[in-house]
Amino acid sequence: MSKTILLADDDSAIRTVLTQALSRAGYSVRSTATASALWRWVAEGQGDAVVTDVVLPDENAFDVIPRIKKLRPNLPIIVMSAKNTIMTAIAAAERGAYDYLPKPFDLHQLINTVGKALEHGSKPPSAKPITEDLPIVGRSAVMQEIYRVIARLTQTDLTVMIAGESGTGKELVARALHDHGRRRKGSFVAVNMAAIPRELIESELFGHEKGAFTGATSRAAGRFEQAEGGTLFLDEIGDMPLEAQTRLLRVLQQGEYTAVGGSTPVKTNVRIIAATHRDLRQLIAQGLFREDLFFRLNVVPLRLPPLRERAEDIPDLVRHFLTRAVKEGLPDRDLSSEAIERLKQYRWPGNVRELENLLRRLVAIEIDDTISAASVDREMATASLPQPGYADSSTSLGEFTENYLARYFAGFSESLPPAGLYERVLAEVEPALLRAALAATSGNQSRAAELLGVNRNTLRARLQERKIAIIKDL
Repeated sequence: MSKTILLADDDSAIRTVLTQALSRAGYSVRSTATASALWRWVAEGQGDAVVTDVVLPDENAFDVIPRIKKLRPNLPIIVMSAKNTIMTAIAAAERGAYDYLPKPFDLHQLINTVGKALEHGSKPPSAKPITEDLPIVGRSAVMQEIYRVIARLTQTDLTVMIAGESGTGKELVARALHDHGRRRKGSFVAVNMAAIPRELIESELFGHEKGAFTGATSRAAGRFEQAEGGTLFLDEIGDMPLEAQTRLLRVLQQGEYTAVGGSTPVKTNVRIIAATHRDLRQLIAQGLFREDLFFRLNVVPLRLPPLRERAEDIPDLVRHFLTRAVKEGLPDRDLSSEAIERLKQYRWPGNVRELENLLRRLVAIEIDDTISAASVDREMATASLPQPGYADSSTSLGEFTENYLARYFAGFSESLPPAGLYERVLAEVEPALLRAALAATSGNQSRAAELLGVNRNTLRARLQERKIAIIKDL
């Protein structure tokens, strides 16, 4: 006999499309627009799986799911929602849903998910508190997948390695995993490896006994002790010196550590979440990072995309940060549609953090209620200027670039920066050069091409490749 799917959605068109797709896949379907009908069918013992929207006219599905799980704990439930936020994904997981599908989704994805749910059965419910202020924002496809992974990881204590450029929100993700995970009643302790002097890292992590070294006038607890029973977030793990890596590996292998100057091993029970903006595999090849430690930390890899790869999320991020600014006492401002488009064209080397800082400046200095594209251009240009004393009008472009790169390399005192520097510098410089040429010629591409000394077709191709809006010649 074919399996029966109970479908609940108040949109009749969606019910029709999903019913047809599930029927073609060989399932029997009973569909309804209400939570009450869905609950009645479940109580009667009908259905082998449930597919439901969150918002139903008579009751929210998140209020119904716990009752379903209590009555029929092995009935798999798949949640659909057009409110595509991380909290929706986490709420679905916390209430015991098998999976969460953000609308719109591919019908093949739904069919595959239903098949897996029927094959593997339901996940056990886990009721945890929900907050609605988690600042991870975005409805792009790549962010939806991250939400789903985070929602699953909150149900485990697995070690997670978060990779991403600076400003992408690595610590926010780590906090989400802690705040909605099994260890939420414990402490969340964050430590930045790049911000601690090399000679103090072991004491910072494992603590020290009185007299362990000059200046150790009393015993001090380390971050492992502070995070006991909770989560320890090791940010910029790629900057950890090799000798400290060896001690960390021993802790992960044996589940115990010894304070600096101590002799008695201490058992530890913490969840480790690590993060880096560097290519750890390249550091391994250079002999700067232990391969065995990498495999211990990289149990579940999670890559956060740079903002330039999810520019469609910028309008949501703008609304989020403007709302936060009002709560902090800054003026209530909005951005024009042209200003939003300008933000979507920018490369954002500083990612979400850079966007937030720009918006805070604009809100603070702009007088008009609606911030224009011209204001965005002006503030972005000002923010991109070198700091006083760094370069002046007498500094040639070559000297300025050389000084900048010298500072860049200086940040990697004992190692080289990640490979691909030529393309990264070109990717940052060329869009700025193209936009400046267009601005100087009022958007006239022929004149801009002449100014740059390139063919007009070449200019158009570069604009398209760098995803810069093409302005019609004046």
